[in-house]
Amino acid sequence: DGVTEVLAHHSENLQDKFIEIPCSEDYDSQKRFEGCTPRKCGRGVTDAVITKEEAERIRRIAERGLSLGGSEGGASILDLHSGALSLGKHFVNLYRYFGDKIQDIFTEEDFALYRDVRQRVQQKIAQAFGISSASMYLTEPTFFSRINNTEAKTTHDEYWHPHVDKVTYGSFDYTSLLYLSDYSKDFGGGRFVFMDAGSNKTIEPRAGRVSFFTSGSENLHRVEKVRWGTRYAITISFTCNPERGIRDPVLV
Repeated sequence: DGVTEVLAHHSENLQDKFIEIPCSEDYDSQKRFEGCTPRKCGRGVTDAVITKEEAERIRRIAERGLSLGGSEGGASILDLHSGALSLGKHFVNLYRYFGDKIQDIFTEEDFALYRDVRQRVQQKIAQAFGISSASMYLTEPTFFSRINNTEAKTTHDEYWHPHVDKVTYGSFDYTSLLYLSDYSKDFGGGRFVFMDAGSNKTIEPRAGRVSFFTSGSENLHRVEKVRWGTRYAITISFTCNPERGIRDPVLV
């Protein structure tokens, strides 16, 4: 499939792996935020920030939320911040659509774990890039994804196209993915692929594994189509622009 190097095998237990790469010019055309806007670019992966047990607990949050809806195609989204939930070929607002029933689905402990995990991921990214975690702000979209091999029904289901997060989402400066299921055990395909000039490099998902990278075109990437099984992950995104920041979700 064009992959010439595996950066992280699913069978490995990686403490910290970081690869520095030259920054693209994407950041030059935007306002710089000192102490945050990338001057050092790259990509990292670690299995030492979130435990497998914590990943399983987080996945159960995703499973319960997505059981309320789900896409007709292969990719379903749950965003606890905005309330966006895939439902058929559309999205609904989870909090408005289900109202008080939400408290039967989620608990305060669920949201506390979500916040704690987010904070640890943020601190790891700050450490790897030599910036202050206080200068980073959570930004939208930050969301759970559930992908299976169902045929795509809308463009929202077509997740496999190469893209640059800073171009696609605008506010992103640092992107992270926390994987909630295991490649080759829970699903086939679905690897994360960095598309470098002349070669591709891949990360094989593993429950509890965090991969992170600067969001500019130095990290053009895609996700392979899932061939079988179900792949769960959460995308956690950060901006340097406080005006584009969002709060952690709260169970009202």
